[in-house]
Amino acid sequence: MAFSEAVDTSNDAVEAAVAVPRYFAAYEERFGLNVYRPVKVKVVCQRGERFRVETDRETFSARGIINATGTWETPYIPEYPGRERFRGRQLHTRDYRTAAEFAGQHVVIVGGGISAIQLLNEISQVTSTTWVTRRPLQFRDGPFDQEAGRAAVKLVEDRVRQGLPPNSVVSVTGLPRSPLIEAMEARGVLKRLEMFSEITETGVRWEDGTTQRADVILWCTGFRSSLDHLAPLLLREASGGILMGGRLATEVVKAPRIHLVGYGPSASTIGANRAGAVAASELMGTLGVS
Repeated sequence: MAFSEAVDTSNDAVEAAVAVPRYFAAYEERFGLNVYRPVKVKVVCQRGERFRVETDRETFSARGIINATGTWETPYIPEYPGRERFRGRQLHTRDYRTAAEFAGQHVVIVGGGISAIQLLNEISQVTSTTWVTRRPLQFRDGPFDQEAGRAAVKLVEDRVRQGLPPNSVVSVTGLPRSPLIEAMEARGVLKRLEMFSEITETGVRWEDGTTQRADVILWCTGFRSSLDHLAPLLLREASGGILMGGRLATEVVKAPRIHLVGYGPSASTIGANRAGAVAASELMGTLGVS
């Protein structure tokens, strides 16, 4: 029996925050992985032919590195005039727990991705909302099948192989016109406004002077790759991205003894599983380990 069959992943109702930790806990147990935790890597530096990995517990020396930090620890909130003046509450998708905590408050939801849509749906059922995005949404008709998935991954892979920063997920997958979208349209909550130009003490203001009072601003504005600890290695190009190579675009071209799993096309649970095995094989080849 394959591992994916041994772990029940068929229940679409399970939230990612529950399903993903459950999956990796089962994976660790199934293969008897001895994971050293908790450890926080502070910085990675080059020391001759080896890397010096400084952590909050001890320091390691390594010939090669597979970095799999992903994006969850680096939520992105764009700078907007007045953000520091707002007297209400500001939080990111990562901080969201339940819609019930916003009952009786007006919530401004910022973002055009799937997370923004899902949270808009939940929160609008318990309180009033305003939804803003930078650009009009493009909804995708039809299923997101394997062919569409491969095409989306290819778009991301092409960018990182040119040293460009990865785009957001929704920019390559589009938003599916699902029963959820249709239900939200029927309820009249899927009304998108242009992005505001300023945040005030009590809400937000648009360029034409229109204002909206708000108690909460919920930033559903995505994540950035958690790579600050690798900064001393100067891996980034002038574009801000990292030039990637290798079979599945996990190998850093500037430093072939470093592989990034969870960056670019491998920034998903399925993509990371597949890329992890390839990255390990390629790194062992680079290091001359059989």
